[in-house]
Amino acid sequence: MDILIKSIKVINPGKDFHNKSVDILIEKGIIKKIASNIKSKKGLNTYNGKGQCVSIGWLDMKANFCDPGYEYKEDLLTGMKASAQGGFTGVAIMPSTKPALQSKSDIEYVINKTKGNLVDVMPVGSISKDLEGNQLTELYDMKQAGAVAFTNDKKYLSNSGFVLRALQYATNIKSLFISYSNDENLIPGAHVHEGTQSTLIGMKGQPDLSEKIGIERDLALSDYADANIHFSTISTKLAIDSIAKAKKERKGISSEVAAHHLLLSDEMLSDYDSNYKVQPPLRDEKTIKSLRKAVSNGSIDVICSDHTPQDIDSKELEFDFAKPGIVAAETAFACARTALPKATDINVIIKAIALNPRKVLSIALPKIKEGEKANLTLFDADEKWTFTKEHIQSKSNNTPFIGYAFKGKTKAVINNNKISYCK
Repeated sequence: MDILIKSIKVINPGKDFHNKSVDILIEKGIIKKIASNIKSKKGLNTYNGKGQCVSIGWLDMKANFCDPGYEYKEDLLTGMKASAQGGFTGVAIMPSTKPALQSKSDIEYVINKTKGNLVDVMPVGSISKDLEGNQLTELYDMKQAGAVAFTNDKKYLSNSGFVLRALQYATNIKSLFISYSNDENLIPGAHVHEGTQSTLIGMKGQPDLSEKIGIERDLALSDYADANIHFSTISTKLAIDSIAKAKKERKGISSEVAAHHLLLSDEMLSDYDSNYKVQPPLRDEKTIKSLRKAVSNGSIDVICSDHTPQDIDSKELEFDFAKPGIVAAETAFACARTALPKATDINVIIKAIALNPRKVLSIALPKIKEGEKANLTLFDADEKWTFTKEHIQSKSNNTPFIGYAFKGKTKAVINNNKISYCK
């Protein structure tokens, strides 16, 4: 794959060429030359990047590809297409499959089925057998097969002893435990944020305290085990404060927020549209401002898509019975950019979707440097556009964003000697 990218602005915070407009020549997937002006050769594919930006390829730290077991919602190939459309050249996929990704052969299945594609797929292994929270899986075997971390995904682990053993085991094999620390046992059956809106629509609300309880417990356990821990899809001010305080006291703690939690509030629930049902639930406007501030000041390290495809039969139900989640890979960057629209915010966003996910997962950072493999995302930080069904590359269509006006659009992704242009 040979291409000359002309007049594009590099967004590479703290690295070479940051904020500079350059030409980038790529030959056979390798960055051959970076300069202020490179002459094009006859027959060479030339891309006009004027007014656009380029960064290292983005990495989505949380997505569900539903394969094996739920391929009618998504499969590995359509999941990769959705990720590429959203600007991601890498994606960590969750183990919520059937069976769960819980053995060496499960991890190898994912890696073998996705190798050679533009998007690098990185399986996260299940910390417990069948995601039931009772029996530890063979973490070492899965790590040797290629698992980048371990989690119980969004099935809360209520057994503190099990969590402690999981943290100790993961630490012993130098791997990462990803915690979903939202104690939903506090108010069983609560699917919306507890507040004014839950009262208005007459639905049981989930309090912020649910997250605080789970996070405080797991912080204490990880401190006792001297283990690194990453908190997945946090959504409350109480969670932000607990994690920020712990970070001041020791290293090895990180967190992420789903992009849609930076943009959508629980006010959207007045029509009981199940496409707005997510886990954790959409919060109020005050909380959204706190989440945005936490991303901006680095209290939250990572922005993920939390891509969760659901079929029609899982969504076209009464709100209480519908499955949570949205197809979000295609809209994650646009959500983040629309929520954080200032010129200086683009550096924050790139850190949160490209640099920090790799740091958290201990994955080598790609480089925008001559002689290095081209792993790049091209995007327009300020383009205003409207999301339509034609932009969806997922096998499922469960999204509230049809007809939504966004700021910030992905243009193309380059990786593994391949290029894909975004719709």
